Amino acid sequence: MKGIPAGVPFVFAETALAMPKTEHWQWYVEESAPTEQHHHAIDNVYYTGRSEFQQVAVISTPVFGKMLILDGDTQSSEHDEKIYHETLVHPAMAGASDRSDVLILGGGEGATLREVLRRNDVRRCTMVDIDGLVVDLSKEFLPEWSDGAFDDPRARVIVGDALQFMRDDKDRYGVIISDLTEPLEDSPSNMLFNDEVFALIKSRLADDGVYVLQASTLAFHNLSLHCKMARTLRQHYKYVASFFHYVPAFDTDWAFLACSDRVDLATLSEVAVNDYCAGLKGENFFYDGETHKRLFSLPLYVRRAIAKPGPVFS
Repeated sequence: MKGIPAGVPFVFAETALAMPKTEHWQWYVEESAPTEQHHHAIDNVYYTGRSEFQQVAVISTPVFGKMLILDGDTQSSEHDEKIYHETLVHPAMAGASDRSDVLILGGGEGATLREVLRRNDVRRCTMVDIDGLVVDLSKEFLPEWSDGAFDDPRARVIVGDALQFMRDDKDRYGVIISDLTEPLEDSPSNMLFNDEVFALIKSRLADDGVYVLQASTLAFHNLSLHCKMARTLRQHYKYVASFFHYVPAFDTDWAFLACSDRVDLATLSEVAVNDYCAGLKGENFFYDGETHKRLFSLPLYVRRAIAKPGPVFS
């Protein structure tokens, strides 16, 4: 679908509000809370529809370029997706002792796969995403995200249930990366955030491996879900480190968790990170040794919130 006819309301999900067409623009409105919205003017609509699992849209905007939207929530944007994907992937890869076999849970756009395969010491990267439509749309409309990674002979891309894959799969991985959507009630990822699944993930991780996951928002007013994830994972790993950065398209601080029984990623040196980055194909946009220190330097209010006892996933 190209463009939007004048006067036609454009709604991606119940949480996204339809805005009237102004003199110049139709708007995509992302509601992050009942009292908070982020408005994006729309240049073009490449696709809007519903898969078996979720509502899907691909649009372009003047500021962020092309955007992937699932159930009314921005997943990534053309102009800043490397902030998110380099942060998700490279601290864990830098700290891993064995990067030869990597597992990605989710990651339908292919950008997480792209970042993993930038290292020549990766022998195989398995990506499991439940929504084949998202994968297909990303190949068609967002090829910059994967940058050829889907065609890399080291990539094993499986469209299927990540939970069932881990139950059936007998391999163990030096790095496991969870790029799943947040565990909201209507999300296909909801069933993958509980104590039993975290234990299953650890059973697929090598003894000295690193598990990293995107772990929700971390601004002063929206960090409760992240803290719940951190508390739960501390029951499974010796080291659980929170890290974060502001992602402009998300319009908030976005958090991640790095889990291992061998290494505390917060303690990696600038020299070690830069040595790792020197082995990457192409140039980084965001991540290096100095950025690594910034990612793991948490504000006081975050450190206090994470340390407090509270609810966990059961």
